[in-house]
Amino acid sequence: MAQKVFVGMSGGVDSSLSAAILVEQGYQVVGVYMKNWTKDLPGFVCPWREDFKDAKTVAVQLGIPLLVFDFEKEYRSLVVDYMLDGYRQGITPNPDIMCNQEIKFKLFFKTAVKNGADLIATGHYARSINGKLYKGLDEHKDQSYFLYRIEQNVLQRVLFPIGGLTKTKVRQQATKRRLITADKPDSQGICFVGEIGIKQFLLAELGEQPIGDIIDQHGNKIGRHDGAIYYTIGQRHGLNVGGGLPYYVIDKDIQKNIVYVTTDLNDRKLWSSHVQLINLWWINKPPRDHHEYQIKVRYRTESVKCQIKVLENEFCVVDLDDEVRAVSPGQSAVLYDQDLVIGGGIIQFAK
Repeated sequence: MAQKVFVGMSGGVDSSLSAAILVEQGYQVVGVYMKNWTKDLPGFVCPWREDFKDAKTVAVQLGIPLLVFDFEKEYRSLVVDYMLDGYRQGITPNPDIMCNQEIKFKLFFKTAVKNGADLIATGHYARSINGKLYKGLDEHKDQSYFLYRIEQNVLQRVLFPIGGLTKTKVRQQATKRRLITADKPDSQGICFVGEIGIKQFLLAELGEQPIGDIIDQHGNKIGRHDGAIYYTIGQRHGLNVGGGLPYYVIDKDIQKNIVYVTTDLNDRKLWSSHVQLINLWWINKPPRDHHEYQIKVRYRTESVKCQIKVLENEFCVVDLDDEVRAVSPGQSAVLYDQDLVIGGGIIQFAK
């Protein structure tokens, strides 16, 4: 008897094609729409209804059932509140990583298995082989960075049907199968809301923030900001400081409500060659001290060669072979051995 696979269907082209591939491979496929967030925000309507409609249409097209798993309560407490708490503290959290850790590859997995699933599948650009996580083939779409906190026993029962495809191939294959989502644009913005920007979301959730000073590298007050929590290290846009060279955020003081900036791209506070990580997570086994690995300190950046020293498995220090710009506390740093994902942790500080 064919194995039963519960595939997360978000209403996008990636998960739609994933479901189609699994059907063609002979699995007993059950589609699942995860209802994580339905709240509208001022001036913005949450797109969940449209996404659910598209997922349902694709499921009908493929001849598979579509279930709805309502995780909205858990999502609020495990992902959204985590993100809001991080911004209140002045760090830059990554809700996508927490969503994968707590919702898609824990709650969804457990609920699917409880309902008879042998395996689960998602439309991520990554590869799972024998309980190990590897980068997706498309280096421009690879999402392994967001998946580094999955448990090994879960990875052994996860399928990533499009992990070996490029985005171009995904759209071509979706078009060939006449899936209605073939030309649907990729969602942007916050993972659970869509097109709305993070500042708009924080404003809606946390309210107006106290106005404070923007101070440059020479100690001069050059402007005012509308809340230090909104700014992240390396940020260039949204400072509302006109004229002359562009300014980059190099630090912020949440207690004093000050944002520090520089016009000097070579400012030492913008660059780091050493990071300390906490909340460590190793998928298979811890890395070897002083072995050469590669590390990504944020999603949209090139990996850098590094050496790592794990201290009692509570935190580790990483020395980078090359300096990296705009390393932000609260973000994840993910460790690789070529295409294999070793694990990673949360950036506590960088220098």
